[in-house]
Amino acid sequence: MAEENKNPSAETVEETVEAEVVEETVEEAEGEVVEETTENEETASETEEKERKFFGKKKEKKDKKDEKIEELTDRVKRQMAEFDNFRKRTEKEKASMYIIGAKDIVEKMLPIVDNFERGLAMADGSEDPFAQGMEKIYKQMITTLHDLGVKEIEAVGKEFNPDFHNAVMHVEDEEVGENIVVEEFQKGYTYRDSVVRYSMVKVAN
Repeated sequence: MAEENKNPSAETVEETVEAEVVEETVEEAEGEVVEETTENEETASETEEKERKFFGKKKEKKDKKDEKIEELTDRVKRQMAEFDNFRKRTEKEKASMYIIGAKDIVEKMLPIVDNFERGLAMADGSEDPFAQGMEKIYKQMITTLHDLGVKEIEAVGKEFNPDFHNAVMHVEDEEVGENIVVEEFQKGYTYRDSVVRYSMVKVAN
């Protein structure tokens, strides 16, 4: 009987083998799960790293793109401002050149006007058709000059103004106020508020 007990039965051996197989199977399954989990974690980590690099590069490209846009926008604004200043300066220069040219022409015409006035003064009240014709031409010339912006400078009876009058003689006269123009030797003219020729005058006191 003692010897029979020392030898395990077939059923006991079978149960032991099954238990060992199950244990090994569980251990292998657990190992696979752990390995798979590790692999999944590594894959997730790699994916996150790739995504971070991808979005980081994308953000960096976007920042550089925004900087380039701002730089180009600033450059365009500066060029537009420079062009606007150039346009205004050109227009001002053109207007100035036009006024200078017009003043030069008006100044050359003034001696002709002076001669007309001297001749008409000599023929004042004359019924001569030639004198009357000259008077009509003179009036037409004066009207045209006025339409172009040429105006006579008021002098006699006005206070002397060095911006418009050129005093060539002084006289003491108690009947008039101080610094008053009493006589005009040559008419002065302005073109668009700019003096073309100063009035030559005599000033009292």
